[in-house]
Amino acid sequence: MRLEEAIKSTRFSSEEHKVALNILYSAWWLKTALSKELKSFGLTHEQYNVLRILNGKHPEALCVRDIASRMIEKNSNVPRILDRLLKKKLIKRNTSKEDRRETVIQLTPTGLSLLQNSSNQITSAIDHQIRLTKQEAKIINQLLDKMKESI
Repeated sequence: MRLEEAIKSTRFSSEEHKVALNILYSAWWLKTALSKELKSFGLTHEQYNVLRILNGKHPEALCVRDIASRMIEKNSNVPRILDRLLKKKLIKRNTSKEDRRETVIQLTPTGLSLLQNSSNQITSAIDHQIRLTKQEAKIINQLLDKMKESI
């Protein structure tokens, strides 16, 4: 769907303004589609992101600060997300052996299994939603990286 159809407007102050709105709308559209898939696993986007971050270091543990720094949405309440994952027995929390003031987090076997199953579903959903060639996807990634160079 074209942006103009989605937001029912054809007037933009500039092409750059239209790009910004298009990125925001597209992000919302994709997040909504993936949320439906994650819901069947009892996960939110943020919880799924934490599980993926932990999987990247598995079987090692990660401290809460490192998890927070790797989150896609930087304003996520990581301690609250971890509490919910702990309640579902998808992660375990321990005190760091190197620094007793630090809490470290690891995936449980249940968490690892759920992540593998949900990742298969998410991969399939992304393949279904993002109908681009590899070359088109590469160009978009390069343009988005270029846009963020000033960060």
